[in-house]
This record gives sequence, structure tokens and C-alpha cells, in this order.
Amino acid sequence: MQIHLAPMEGVVNARMRALLTAIGGIDRCITEFVRITDQLLPARVFHRLCPELEHGCKTPSGTPVYIQLLGGEPGPMAENAARAASLGALGIDTNFGCPAKCVNRHRGGSVLLDEPELLYQIIKSMRSAVPAYIPVTAKIRLGFNDDSKLIDVVSAITEAGANGLTIHARTKADGYKPPAHWHQLAKVHQFTTIPIIANGEVWSPADFQSCRQQSACSDVMLGRGLLARPDLALEIKSLSSGKEYHRQQWPYILILLEALFNDSVANCAPRHVGGPIKQWLGYLRREYPEAQQLFENIKRLKTPADISAALQEHRDYQLTVAA
Repeated sequence: MQIHLAPMEGVVNARMRALLTAIGGIDRCITEFVRITDQLLPARVFHRLCPELEHGCKTPSGTPVYIQLLGGEPGPMAENAARAASLGALGIDTNFGCPAKCVNRHRGGSVLLDEPELLYQIIKSMRSAVPAYIPVTAKIRLGFNDDSKLIDVVSAITEAGANGLTIHARTKADGYKPPAHWHQLAKVHQFTTIPIIANGEVWSPADFQSCRQQSACSDVMLGRGLLARPDLALEIKSLSSGKEYHRQQWPYILILLEALFNDSVANCAPRHVGGPIKQWLGYLRREYPEAQQLFENIKRLKTPADISAALQEHRDYQLTVAA
């Protein structure tokens, strides 16, 4: 069983990859997408979105990171895949699942799922441009408006030489509305020999077990579920060990939040320092009542000093409660 961290645009950047992989249980990360149009991008673009390139393309805890490309033209996608490989990428992923309207309008992301032949040409050109030892993978949805072309898409990506495929078990039209249709993934295994990774609506170990049973996939990609429960990957992996797992409690999560805040203070403009911690609390409050309390305390604060003071006040209160 492998667990991958989803490439959530605007959320899972290098600092979040470092924090989440340090907890354990994650086998692979994928970057936010590098947008490819009609030109070869300079190396600095890849380093900006994947600073792990400076360290063997792994997070500080040693988890491999793949670089994700998004685009609709085979030539430029191949050229930029080759550049990413030359810079040290451990794998190249391709985004055929993004549902954002601004991306789809410019022939990127999930709109390409209506064109299986184009997907074949893109993956084929990338596979030819990248050394054989570097995996080329793809991430898709069940389809754009419906799943009528799912088998054609999976077959095209397989025949083009991809080494793996992640399927978000919803169409673009479904957006992120529950449920995820995990059962739809089960039928694709007879049309491909490459690994299929299930994605969508896995918030708990029970969800993972249902997903695995319905999709017939042994591997899973976690996104929002892992942000809401940062040790979810560890908890899922404990299922196979037979050992009882004790979830991390709020004091531990608070340490992670403070680490994220300190990193933001060091690396973000003052006006942006509060963004990352508020964003993460938005996910954490699904699982931790304390996250909702802290979010309410800081959501209107803007300066690093005010946010730091609120964190200290929250920490002191938690210590009082614990005592």
C-alpha cells in the first residue's frame, strides 16, 4: 500500500509538504502544477514550485516529490518534462484533472478528458523526452461532463507509456460534491496494467477501507482528508499492522501550526503571514474543536504580532485546561 499527498493548488506547497511528510505515512508528494503554454520555462520556475530540487527532489524527511505539469500541447509539455528531468525531478506527473474554469478555458486540466487522442499524444511525447528511469504519471477525473470516455482515456494514457495513473472519482461537473464514485474505478483495471491510485473523499480509515473495497485499488491519494487529520496516513497504515493507533491530539497539532506560522514569518511578506495558518485551520476545524476556536480568534487579525499574541494566548489557555 502506498499513500500519496495530493497536489492541491494554492494549499500544498513546499512548506506543507515538509510538515505533513515529517509526521510519516506518506510515500510520495506531487507539486502544485507548473503551467505550460508554448515555451520552454526557465529553471527558476521549477525551483520556485519545487525547492526540493535542491535536495534530491525529496522533502526534509526524505519523501520523494514528483513535479506536475499542466498543459494541452504535446511539444511544449515534452520539452518542459525534459527540463524538469534534467533539473533532478524524480518523476513527472501530468494534470488532466483540474476543474478550474480559467484553466479549462485555456485547454488545460479536465477539459482535455474529452480528447483521449490528445492525451495519448501528450503522454507519448513526454515519455519519449524523459529518460526511461524517470516515471511519467497522470492524474485525471472520471470525465468532464460524464464518465462516458473514461475507458478510452485510461487506455490512451496506458498505451502512451505512462507509469501510473491517479483517478479522482468524480467528473469535472461533479466538482468536489460528495460522494466520490469509487466503484467506477474498479472497471478500469481490466483495461490497463499500470498502477491505479484512488483519490477523493477519503477522510478516515473507514473511508479508506470502503474506497479500497469498491475501487479495487491498493493505493490512495489523500488531499483534504490529510489536511484535516495530519496523521491520517499513519492511521491508515496501522490497519495492516494490527496495532492499535492513538490519534495525535490537539497539543501536537498546535505545534505544527506554530511551525507553519514561524515559517511564514520568515518567508512571507508581513501582509501574507496569516494566510497559511488560517487556511490550514479551515481544514483542521473539521476534526478538532480547538481549531474552530483558534480560527475564530485569529480570522480577522492581520499583523504577525497580533497573530503571534493570539497563538500564545491559545497555547496558555490549552495548558490551563490540561492542568
